[in-house]
Amino acid sequence: MTADKEKRRAISREAARRRRRVESEVFEDLSRLLPLQQSVRDHLDKPSVIRLTLSYIRMHTLLTGKTGTKAEASHKVKCGQVTDGQMVRHEFNGGCGEEEEKEKYDADASEETNMYLRILEGFLMVLSTEGDMIYLSENVSKYMGLTQAELMGHNIFEFSHPCDHEELRNNLRVTAEEVWSGEKRDFVMRIKSALTHRGRSANLKSATWKVLHCQGRSKVCVAPSSVSCLLLTCQPLPLSHTLLSTQTFTSQHSMDMRFTYCDQRMTLLLGYSTEELLGRSIYDLCHTRDTNCLTKNHFNLCFKSQSVSGRYRMLVRGGGYVWVESHSAVIPNAHSSKSRPGANQPLCILCVTYVLRCVCGLWFKATFTVSTHFIELYLSK
Repeated sequence: MTADKEKRRAISREAARRRRRVESEVFEDLSRLLPLQQSVRDHLDKPSVIRLTLSYIRMHTLLTGKTGTKAEASHKVKCGQVTDGQMVRHEFNGGCGEEEEKEKYDADASEETNMYLRILEGFLMVLSTEGDMIYLSENVSKYMGLTQAELMGHNIFEFSHPCDHEELRNNLRVTAEEVWSGEKRDFVMRIKSALTHRGRSANLKSATWKVLHCQGRSKVCVAPSSVSCLLLTCQPLPLSHTLLSTQTFTSQHSMDMRFTYCDQRMTLLLGYSTEELLGRSIYDLCHTRDTNCLTKNHFNLCFKSQSVSGRYRMLVRGGGYVWVESHSAVIPNAHSSKSRPGANQPLCILCVTYVLRCVCGLWFKATFTVSTHFIELYLSK
């Protein structure tokens, strides 16, 4: 009886070894198919092989999927057919304007190419509608301290700040109106970074938060078994290319965005002297239609310490407006509070503002002046 038990155990152990050997061979074959360097593949465990394989399959599906016209994509979203991974195909009769949408396809492709070029100042990230990181460009390690293989296939919510999750969900959500209007995504989020101040990689448990400025748009596929996603370019803040030039001025503000300092370039570019601006709010100089842009930037500064305003119009002292963009950061006080020894109190907001376009709006003033002159001449007769 004992001999039979030992024989069965030996057979069972041999079968288990055979299964493990076959399993290892399958994972080795699967690992060799991944478009990764040999040095990276040698250090992949089995869960990582599965995770990266699924990511590359979804990326391949995304690249080969049919995006269709805006009308088709909008119809898909309205019918609730945009899901992560699979969508059911229904017949859709394109209405008027379908030919016009097809003509705009080349323009959208060109815009996508320009977006890819912007990753020279950051990295590219493709997110599914559920927040899975389908793809990241290889240079992500330069900014996050984590390699492409370590991040792909994971969910963005595992690495982003908990206070930014709600805003991230809102940007991942796709509505029919946004698809039809081609609305862009532009937001700021905090994400874990394993890079130290000296540029070395540290353990993820001791990671710090890095602020990213994310810009892009959603891509809705209408083919069956396709993937809808969010294409983003992520630029770390503060930007490394923030170099002062003749078209740039710096300013400091209190936490309610009132000027406490501005350099002499402000006088050359906008005509205001430092004495005129001290104590004055930046909202007084902003175009009425662009106040939402500044409000969003102010909100990001208060909660995330760094932000990029986006393009807005600023009033020139002599009349008209100039298009500008501000890169801002909250400077903490070097001295700790006596009541809270471990806390740093915000001191001020530092802004580096780029003048993107010359003065506009003066033509209206000139036209109005000429028209008034002709009216006076007509009435005098």
